[in-house]
Amino acid sequence: MGRAYPTEFPGKIPIFFQHLKAWVNNRRMSLRPDPFYGLSAFLAAAQAGSFTAAAARLGVSPAAVSQAVKSLEEKLGTPLFIRTTRRVGLTEAGAALLARTAPAAAEIIAAVEDVASAREPSGLLRLTVPRMAVPLVMEPIIPALRRAYPRVAVEVAVEDATVDLSIRSFDAGIRIGEYVERDMIAVRLTRDITWAVVASPAYLAARGRPDAPQDLARHEAIRYRFPNSGALYRWEFERDGRSFSVDPPGDLIVNDGALLVTWARAGLGLAYVADIAVEAELHAGQLIRVLEQFLPTTPGLFLYFPRRAQAQPKLRAFIDLARQVLRAAR
Repeated sequence: MGRAYPTEFPGKIPIFFQHLKAWVNNRRMSLRPDPFYGLSAFLAAAQAGSFTAAAARLGVSPAAVSQAVKSLEEKLGTPLFIRTTRRVGLTEAGAALLARTAPAAAEIIAAVEDVASAREPSGLLRLTVPRMAVPLVMEPIIPALRRAYPRVAVEVAVEDATVDLSIRSFDAGIRIGEYVERDMIAVRLTRDITWAVVASPAYLAARGRPDAPQDLARHEAIRYRFPNSGALYRWEFERDGRSFSVDPPGDLIVNDGALLVTWARAGLGLAYVADIAVEAELHAGQLIRVLEQFLPTTPGLFLYFPRRAQAQPKLRAFIDLARQVLRAAR
């Protein structure tokens, strides 16, 4: 009879049994001539030092572990354990088998973890967003995304122009709902947007307050030029269920929404903006709304992406976090 050997396992071998447990349960300890099944029982018993502890680790009965080990011993033609009433120790053959199979078990662990990590969010997530989405969406979400998924790198292109995602190799974009193409999948990020005509208190004190859209002819407007088409934006209004637009006069033109707000705050004229883009300025009294009864409402900001991209773990992670973070902020 051989002498007993230490049964300590190197590294992360105990984790191996966690991966085996589901497999063993599926097999329901059927005693088929399966060497992997016998080896799982052998490794568990060798590490635990008893069949009872090994059974608890694998989620089966001690008798099932004992029978599985016995079947393996019969197949190999040699005993693997020295059995006592309290513990089991390894024979020379058992120690030799452990020395050969423990590294293999470690390789299996590594393979399982590699496959699992392949499903975890990782890689570069490229997003195109309008400037108004930076404080509303990017600032609260990206820190949370990096904390939760450090393997996801992020590149954000801030631009108000409408972008072809495939040509520019973006994974997704954020835009106002009405500008999202119909063949894209769209996920709502914000409430609906009500447009607002705003001005600083100083401007209104000097120039007066317009009471109707036609009064804009006597005011100074800060105009917005579309980056894609180069056209000047015509201010849109509603009256008695009818939509119409106005081309107000103004000497200042810009294609950047943030600068538009800055100039309005500085008292340089009236600006036509999304209400969610100037919530802080309105609350602080830096800007004042006018012509409120004439302003329409439009769908809010949406994340959009092609159908083929929705299975990407990195994009799913962004969507899930965006919903959590933005819901909590409301």
